[in-house]
Amino acid sequence: MDAKFLTSAFRESQYPPADRPEIAFAGRSNVGKSSLLNVLVNRKKLAKTSSRPGRTQAINFFSLGDSFYFVDLPGYGFARVPLNVKKTWRNMVETYLKRRLTLNAVVVIFDIRREPSNGDIELLTWLESYGIETIIALTKVDKLSRQKVNNRVKVIRKKLENIVKSEPVLFSAKTRQGQIELWEKINAVSKT
Repeated sequence: MDAKFLTSAFRESQYPPADRPEIAFAGRSNVGKSSLLNVLVNRKKLAKTSSRPGRTQAINFFSLGDSFYFVDLPGYGFARVPLNVKKTWRNMVETYLKRRLTLNAVVVIFDIRREPSNGDIELLTWLESYGIETIIALTKVDKLSRQKVNNRVKVIRKKLENIVKSEPVLFSAKTRQGQIELWEKINAVSKT
C-alpha cells in the first residue's frame, strides 16, 4: 500500500486539500493508536509509536495513494502535558471534526482492558450529536484470554449502548487480528 506521511497541522490553513475521503483515528493517549495505524497500512514506522503517552501533539495526515487520508488526532487522557496544551489540542481537534467536510468517519480506539473514561464517553456523544460516523476498535485483545475478551466486550458494549450501535472491532497490533474487519468498515463508510 502506498502510504506516506503528508503533514502535521495545528490549524486549518495547514490541512492538505480536501480532495478525498478522510478517516480520523482518536483515543486516549495510551491505546495503541499509532500501532493500529501501522498495522492497517502494513508499515512498521509510518505513525510514530512511543512508550510516553501524548507524543502526537498535532493533527497528522497520511496519504494512502489517491484513495484516502488517514488522520491521526492527538490522544487525550494520560498525556503528561500542561493543561493549557491539552486545551489547545481540544480546540484543534474540535475545529477539525466540525469543519472538515471530507471526514467520513472516526475510528475511536479503546484499550479493551480499560473502562471507557468520561473523555471517551464525551467524545462519542459529541460525534453522535454532530452525526459523524463512528467505528469502535478495541485494541490489545492479545493480552487477554478469549473468555476475558468476551467479558470485557460485554462490559464495554453495556457502557456504550446508548451512544454507539455498531459492533466493535477486536484488534491486536501483535497478531493483526481485526485488520481485515477494520478495513471492511473503513471501506464501507468511505463509499457513502
